[in-house]
Amino acid sequence: MLLTGGLKSLLPHVLRRIIRCNRHSISNTSGMAEGYKQANIVILHKSLADDFEKFCHANNGPLPLLYRSKPGDWKCPSLSSDSDIRTDCPQYRVYEHGAFTGSVKSLKEYSEQLTDMVTFYLGCSFSFEKAIQNAGIPIRNVEQECNVSMYKTAVPCYSISTFCCNLVVTMRPIPESKLEAAVLATSELKEAHGAPIHIGDPGLLGIQDLSKPDYGDPVHLHPGDIPVFWACGVTGVEAVINCRSPLAFTHSPGCMFITDLKNDSVTVGSSSEVPQVYCISQDPLHYSMVSAEATQKIKNLENLIGIDPGDRGIIHLHRPDELLKACLAISHARSVLITTGFPTHFSYDPPEENDGPPGALAIAAMLQALEKDVAIVTDQRAMDLNKKIIDDAVQLGILKRPVPLLSYRRENADSALRFLCENGNPRRPRFDHLIAIERAGMAADGNYYNARKVNIKHLVDPIDDLFLAAQTIPGVTTTGVGDGGNELGMGKVKEAVKKHIKNGNTIACDVEADFTVVAGVSNWGGYAIACALYILSTCEIHDRYLRKAVGFPQLLKKKIWLSALPSVTKEEKLLKALVQHRVRSGKTASLEMEVDGLPFYDTHSLMIEKLLQELKQ
Repeated sequence: MLLTGGLKSLLPHVLRRIIRCNRHSISNTSGMAEGYKQANIVILHKSLADDFEKFCHANNGPLPLLYRSKPGDWKCPSLSSDSDIRTDCPQYRVYEHGAFTGSVKSLKEYSEQLTDMVTFYLGCSFSFEKAIQNAGIPIRNVEQECNVSMYKTAVPCYSISTFCCNLVVTMRPIPESKLEAAVLATSELKEAHGAPIHIGDPGLLGIQDLSKPDYGDPVHLHPGDIPVFWACGVTGVEAVINCRSPLAFTHSPGCMFITDLKNDSVTVGSSSEVPQVYCISQDPLHYSMVSAEATQKIKNLENLIGIDPGDRGIIHLHRPDELLKACLAISHARSVLITTGFPTHFSYDPPEENDGPPGALAIAAMLQALEKDVAIVTDQRAMDLNKKIIDDAVQLGILKRPVPLLSYRRENADSALRFLCENGNPRRPRFDHLIAIERAGMAADGNYYNARKVNIKHLVDPIDDLFLAAQTIPGVTTTGVGDGGNELGMGKVKEAVKKHIKNGNTIACDVEADFTVVAGVSNWGGYAIACALYILSTCEIHDRYLRKAVGFPQLLKKKIWLSALPSVTKEEKLLKALVQHRVRSGKTASLEMEVDGLPFYDTHSLMIEKLLQELKQ
């Protein structure tokens, strides 16, 4: 790229004149006319123009429409005072029936055909490069004097008529410490593609090798850089190819049309518009985005469930933002496996306590509403009880449909891997996320203990194996929900359990989850997860990031999500059903309306109401 002679700081109309006259060899326009908008170009026959405009509106992340010309109009008065689209890009591509037939410096030889063609000017990420630099963030491709890297992804765009293709993205290496600054700098520049659509491992987009871009040049990452991906207007080129129009033209990727419009400095307003970035996985590396407003609401939920009605010292087990990061990971998951079951009340058959199953089904109900696959795995001896509870939940309208109920047996060293993955292949996991809620967890000595140090190993199937195996499967994350430290997943806080929880040295679970949600009662953790997933789903910033800025917002489904939230009535009915399906063999006091020894109406119904109230704030 040639930036000598002041090309970098020249005004757009001067640059267009230089490009028009071919006075310099310009390989791409990245870094030129700093602070001014640049545009991708697609030129199609007028018969296709209406459908292509609809395609742009349906995928406005990669294809933000700046201007649509009339047939045969070579100027764009709203974007530039003096321009000719036939000559003002450094290079063009010619497509015939979807096949690339060559690059040209000018389209003047096609002037006759252009009289029946419409030009689309689409926003470009080069437009936000100055904003990134103003935030103190390096632009590596400008430093390396090369074109930006562009990649085809496995993400399908929303199709309109004959226009269908996968998303194309640009990649810019960003220092890890500058990720949130880069997001803030670009998030409101929607005509330049806005905020990133993916941060982290390119494989999650279907990109196999960063050193081999489909368009542009390879850009080298510095130590500490994270690959950050923005939607790219070259998506329009792919749409033209797949459309197979008899004749079409585009700019050559990186050779943009430079407009006279400045990128106005944008001040982010309310907290609902301020994006925040969180790492949700190290293998593969994956970050997610959420608004500051949604973040605060979920933090409030975490504080609500963190009260300690049993005065057991769980405050020492808390880790900030675990609920938020767990739910971000769950929101990206396609399929979720839930486990619960803690045999404690030995005067009942089966001896399951009331804590766990209601919270598990509250999570399952929200996952179903979010159209994710969900299954439950539990002890073989408790299968009948759980099947009855699931059937009741369907009849009561808590679940839309029955949740598949599974059991796990350890038959050999590969049993867990074969359970979690198709044919035991770690590259083909059946589940993306595992959740344990009030599930007995294995201690350091291989036994399982209740809070009173009673060994209950004979009553517990080794479902811990699944969480241990998940640690070896890239892309599978886990969450543990507990209220005492002896629950599956609490190994992440085992040192705090040993120090602050009664009998902690013996009972502390040794098996870690990626995220540990600590609650005064584990059911509360389940209710909070369901509520937090609702908050994320109604967050515009997170919704856009999930769908990679293609297609339409999912917020029209808000009523469906709202109906899936836990409620006092739902949980009361479910608790009664749970009790009815257990046989009491002794004369101990009734547990019918108690959870962890606490009356339902005095504590649990109040907590549900507080959680739901937080959603209305």
